[in-house]
Amino acid sequence: MKSTRPDRPDAALQPLIQRQSAPDFFDTSLEWRRVLAEAWGTFLLVLVAAGGGVVAAMSAGVTLGTMVVAPGLMVMAIIYFMGAVSGAHLNPAVTLAFAVRRDFPWQRVPGYIVGQLIGGIGAAGFLRAMFGTIGALGATLPSRGVTSGKALAMEVVLTAGLVNTILGTASGARNIGTNGAIAVGGDIALAGLWAAAITGSSMNPARSLAPDVVRGDLHTTWIYLIGPMLGALIAVGFEWILKGPPTAAGRIVAQGPLRVDDSAGSASRTSRS
Repeated sequence: MKSTRPDRPDAALQPLIQRQSAPDFFDTSLEWRRVLAEAWGTFLLVLVAAGGGVVAAMSAGVTLGTMVVAPGLMVMAIIYFMGAVSGAHLNPAVTLAFAVRRDFPWQRVPGYIVGQLIGGIGAAGFLRAMFGTIGALGATLPSRGVTSGKALAMEVVLTAGLVNTILGTASGARNIGTNGAIAVGGDIALAGLWAAAITGSSMNPARSLAPDVVRGDLHTTWIYLIGPMLGALIAVGFEWILKGPPTAAGRIVAQGPLRVDDSAGSASRTSRS
């Protein structure tokens, strides 16, 4: 008879679990490696995203299309080369969404966000050291005539779409593999192509806060902190409506395989958090 226990996966699910689980992802002794990966990945993302605005201010050859497609390609590359290490969140709103969705432990959220902010600010500092504050260091700002309220609403909607894409294609709490890389990178580029001229299409508090901190101008930063966080929460709500609550199988995939003790007739998860 097939087991109905929610903590014991069906035998047919075991190959999927073994294929997609990452035993080191919840090993606390390797948390420094994951935080470092988040810092480095966010550094590269902000370097490309903010750097596009800096270079565009120096050269007429950099178009808006180039500026918004480049971060999407960068995220795609990052997911491929480090997604299996830290999950390639690269964004405090994404980390928040995974935690609210119950795929990611809350105790690891502060470390991830600190790593992302350090990486982002480091990239903005590098751009300032290289080029000064030209191009407002690639800051995301509402366009002329766009009110703060409209900019906030736009960032909420854009981020909700991005986070829904991430939650729908990620493996548990990790952006890994072809589906995640192409879908997430493509969404970032697509959102930028139509909305960058309105708000800068940030969708990422770390990406917007970094150049604002380094250039010392925080008067619109709140839009790019509150908007993405609200958008992430809305996306989690949509994920719940579309797919229901997190499943036992989903948590297994996110957190690693079970260790089954057949002799005792019980299953227990290897502690990694």
